[in-house]
Amino acid sequence: MNNEQHTAEPDEPAPEWGYNYFNYFTEIEEHFQRARGTGLFLLSPLDWALIETWKNSEVPIEAVLRGIDTAFQKWRGRRSKTQMINSLAFCTQAVLTEAQAMAAAGAPTAVRPVTAPFSLDELRAFLARNAAALRSQDHPVYQEIAAALERLTAEAEQHLQNIEDLERRLTALEEKMAAAARLGQTEEDLLSARRDLDAYLRPCRSKMTAEQLAMLEKQFLERRLLETSGLPRLSLFYLR
Repeated sequence: MNNEQHTAEPDEPAPEWGYNYFNYFTEIEEHFQRARGTGLFLLSPLDWALIETWKNSEVPIEAVLRGIDTAFQKWRGRRSKTQMINSLAFCTQAVLTEAQAMAAAGAPTAVRPVTAPFSLDELRAFLARNAAALRSQDHPVYQEIAAALERLTAEAEQHLQNIEDLERRLTALEEKMAAAARLGQTEEDLLSARRDLDAYLRPCRSKMTAEQLAMLEKQFLERRLLETSGLPRLSLFYLR
C-alpha cells in the first residue's frame, strides 16, 4: 500500500477516499511524529486505541490532522512549556473542535473510487495470513473464523469490487473472535489490563468527557485482549 503522505490544506480538494480511508492509522501516526519533531517517537497502546475511536466515530482524517497542528501551535505559543506532548490525548479537544467545524461547514465527503487502494494479491495474502494465524489456535471458534477467512480468500477477486461490504464482514468476524477470547480471560488477565488502562489514562482524564473516556476504554481493552491472546486484527485498516 502506498504510504506517501499528503496533508490537505483548507483550499485543497479532499484526498482520494481509498487512500484517505485505509491509511487512517499510519497517516495520523506520521503526522503526529512530524508535528512533534521526533520521527522515531512511538505511539502508545492508548494512542492507537484513541485513533480507533476516532475512526469508529467517523471523524474525518482531515479534522484529526488539523487538530494535531492546532494543539502543537497552542503548545508552542505557551511561555512556559513544562512538558513535551507525549500523547495524542493532548490533541483530543482540538481534533473534536475541527471535526465539529467541518460538520457545521457542511464539508463535502470525497467520492469513493471503485477500486481498492491495494492489489488483489495483497488482499489475498492478508486474508490468508490471518486465516493461518487462527488455524494455529486450538479453539473451535477460531477454526470457524479461519474457515470463513479462507472462503473470503478464495473469493477475493469478487470482494475486491465491494470493499465496504468486505470490511463489514471482517468486522463481524473480529467481534466474534474477540468475544471468544474474552471468555478465556482469567481474573489476573482482567486485573492486569485494568491496571495498564488506568496508568495510561491518568494523564488525560481531565481532557476528555465521560463518553469519550468510555469509548477509549473499550477500544484499549479490546486491542489489549487481541494482542495478549496472539490474535490478528482482521479489519482492512491493518492491511499493510
